[in-house]
Amino acid sequence: MDCKGALKKNNYDIEKSVDYLREKGKAEAAKKADRDADEGIVYSYIHPGNKIGVLVEVNCETDFVAKTDDFKNLVKEIAMQIAAADPRWVSREEVSQEDIEREKNVITKQLKEQNKPVNIIEKIIEGKLGKFYSQRCLLEQPYIREEKKTVKDIIQDSISKLGENIQVSRFCRFEIGK
Repeated sequence: MDCKGALKKNNYDIEKSVDYLREKGKAEAAKKADRDADEGIVYSYIHPGNKIGVLVEVNCETDFVAKTDDFKNLVKEIAMQIAAADPRWVSREEVSQEDIEREKNVITKQLKEQNKPVNIIEKIIEGKLGKFYSQRCLLEQPYIREEKKTVKDIIQDSISKLGENIQVSRFCRFEIGK
């Protein structure tokens, strides 16, 4: 019925209807973000070659959803993302002010060496901090299987599909020699 309604609303334009349904799903996911996610699973992933291992805790609202194949597949994908992309934090909110200041100092020194005008240095710093977050924060990283999406996007897609709040609580990545 949602599909039929979307088609009617968008004058039977399939592309617009798909976009409408995706946006509607994101709105529904945002509504669920405040709900408690006290269930879930801890998943272990060992990358082929046995040089990288990941433990990740992903939470949802009920044990029923935690036992579904869709949820388990999402958690596996997140673990593989962690193994491949080596994030340091789950989200930018976890990055300490000390780490942000250290990164800003490095960027500022680089820009001064390049003789960038002072009036645009702040804008460049903000842009480079955004890139820093997208490289080091799991939820902001481009998803390894579809780089146009972020990890947060695939989680929101799962929230829409499963109907529950889903959160990555924490992870630990092990790599031989590091």
